[in-house]
Amino acid sequence: MTIALATGSVLALTGCSVANTGTSSGADADTVRIVLPIEPTTLEPCDATLSSTGVVVRSNTTEPLIERDPTSGDLEPLLATEWEATGDTEWTFTLRDDVTFSDGTPFNAEAAAFAIDRAVNSDLGCDVEGQMFGDADVALEVVDDTTLKITTEAPDPVLPLRISFIEIGAPTDASAKVREPIGTGPYSVGQWDAGSKLTLNANETYWGDAPAFATAEYQWRSEGTVRAAMVTRGEADLALSLSADDGAGDLGLNYPNNETVALRFSGDIAPLNDIRVRQAINYAIDRTGITDSLYAGASVPADQLVPPGVVGYNDSLKPWEFDLAKAKDLVDAAKADGVPVDEKITIVARADQFPKIAQMTEVLQEQLGQAGLNIEVKIAETSVGLQYQVRPFVLDEGAIAMIVQHGNQAGDASFSTDSYMTSQAQMSMFGSPEFDALLADAATKTGDDRQVAFADALAYERDNLVQFAYIARMSGVIGKSAAVNYEPNSLSGDELRLAEITPAS
Repeated sequence: MTIALATGSVLALTGCSVANTGTSSGADADTVRIVLPIEPTTLEPCDATLSSTGVVVRSNTTEPLIERDPTSGDLEPLLATEWEATGDTEWTFTLRDDVTFSDGTPFNAEAAAFAIDRAVNSDLGCDVEGQMFGDADVALEVVDDTTLKITTEAPDPVLPLRISFIEIGAPTDASAKVREPIGTGPYSVGQWDAGSKLTLNANETYWGDAPAFATAEYQWRSEGTVRAAMVTRGEADLALSLSADDGAGDLGLNYPNNETVALRFSGDIAPLNDIRVRQAINYAIDRTGITDSLYAGASVPADQLVPPGVVGYNDSLKPWEFDLAKAKDLVDAAKADGVPVDEKITIVARADQFPKIAQMTEVLQEQLGQAGLNIEVKIAETSVGLQYQVRPFVLDEGAIAMIVQHGNQAGDASFSTDSYMTSQAQMSMFGSPEFDALLADAATKTGDDRQVAFADALAYERDNLVQFAYIARMSGVIGKSAAVNYEPNSLSGDELRLAEITPAS
């Protein structure tokens, strides 16, 4: 089978030849070395909800007002010391008074308001807007240097959670994105040699505790086996996004990364505009075969977009059964009614988004083809892949089944539905007024009522829309050298907090 490859700036390597080959004894003890699967396309703070950006930026160069503890789920103060609802649609935040940006610019309520307005209300197309706020704007009132009021269009009981995803950068041009941000975090951008490496330097004016390492150096290698080898050979301290068989051995740390992999359908383009075709795809996928063969049982078949532990998770939903005969029957029934089932469906994947994504696309191409569908595959580097994943979508290439990996780090289903399921969500290709109304109603509820409302909405999507074919709930592997201490958590693939990495004693 042929896989189309859109080439980009990702560094190509063959075999296990890597740059900066050396031994751990020759490493700078003041530098922590991290190898990523892909080079960030930008360090723009308002795009830090993209994993490739956030893994470098979040809580390192920039910081949010509030942080979420990845283990407990609790919201914790950071640039804001406290917050409270002061009206049905109003929240008041009290900010720290002892913080400056790394360039000396004061951090205050005016700077925070600028960053939030730029991320949520502007026309920049910030990823955090689509993922966390959708089409809703917020009103911002600077009361004084340490007091900021935020007013929402409708009651929003989880606004502090949404705010925790906005990284605060120093005031800049509101009409353009930045490549290298100026923030308040423990590190600042040192030097970015495109295609080679990126260096962060400890922020000497940081308001909090100084990080253990003076420098953080990032490199990127697309092959998981190469990233693992860099750790085992002492050329890197941490290697992200590994699979169980990449060769990290005893240096590989398993952790639940909270990510769900799915096919997202362009449900208004033939033949995917017929629900029977979307149902057929779900029946045609051997999820257990994929998780067992590609990930050695380290991942499990997925049943919905959000994982257990998230408010709104529906524990009555089960993964679609693998039934090729039923899939063929649905395709045949659609064809008999005039649906052009022979029209091309393209599976689009972002190169190196997660381990073995290329192999997964090959398996899916074969399995969906066995159901009688015409499947092609396109693997694209990140900047090209995002044109299919995020509005405005590529719409002139026929039906698209996009491989997405979604991690709900906020702990509430609204953060998944607002970005992937409502009709106009930034990463949703279709929906329905009825489903939009269900989700809007669920978003106003609290406590047990919120749990029930979102769980019912997720069941409705499965029964009445079939926007996705959920494939696998992933687990992660990080390679860690003996030279450092680090305990991975569910955020590690999206937000690798450098302050949590220390030298081994």
